[in-house]
Amino acid sequence: MHRLVAAAAVLLITACGAENTGSNVKAPGGEETARTRALDAGAAALQDKPPIEALNAYLDGFHFYSGDMKAQMEAHHYCANVNEDLIQCVIYDGNVAGAKLMGVEYIISAALFRTLPEAEKAFWHSHVHEVKSGQLIAPWIPVAAEKELMRKLVGTYGKTWHTWHTDQQKTLPVGVPQLMMGPTADGQIDMARVAERDARFKVSSEGKRKEREDIAAPPVEPGANAWEKGVALQIADPRGSAAAHAHGAAASSASAATSGAAPMPGGAASTPAPR
Repeated sequence: MHRLVAAAAVLLITACGAENTGSNVKAPGGEETARTRALDAGAAALQDKPPIEALNAYLDGFHFYSGDMKAQMEAHHYCANVNEDLIQCVIYDGNVAGAKLMGVEYIISAALFRTLPEAEKAFWHSHVHEVKSGQLIAPWIPVAAEKELMRKLVGTYGKTWHTWHTDQQKTLPVGVPQLMMGPTADGQIDMARVAERDARFKVSSEGKRKEREDIAAPPVEPGANAWEKGVALQIADPRGSAAAHAHGAAASSASAATSGAAPMPGGAASTPAPR
């Protein structure tokens, strides 16, 4: 994905230090002491951090819990190429210094997706609609660079786990990781949420949709977006509390979600996201 590297390089030049989205929650705990700040400053000055320094592309989009489309949130991705067919991203609930690390997303090409076992494919979501709808953006880089980046991402697939549910006002990373999905059609993401994000970044998702009309929309590979077929994979809460907070998706055994077993009768393969 050499074009991702090129676009990310432009991003570094044009958007260094830009921030406009605060964290959703304030975590409990005391303010940093002078000793802690001194240790931070020393580490910053003396330690190299190659994995972090490789995070050179910033993407902003929307996720929802597999099995619970009503539970949606904005997700700030900071990404790096592993190679031409694999990208890894860390996800925050904002783009300020105090943003909370919500989770991770792995992005692979269609060629790699086709090599996955059939049971594994159910964990992955397509990016076609996110790109074509204009809802996935790369803030602050030139339009041409963003479009080239989107041209590469449109045919990719993401596997996303959130570990800190700040959208639920969880002030600590409690509970089990949750599998996230991305939109595959209009009407799935709350447009008021999109409009608020657009205003904050001074962009137009509808304008980007028009700009991207000439980006070819590849067919979605079979097996992706399993939630559309009722296979709402999740890790069940071992405390047994997840089902009590579901938004109507069917619940069944946790073993189906974690073992790759066939979906249970009635659709969902596991307990939906806790709320």
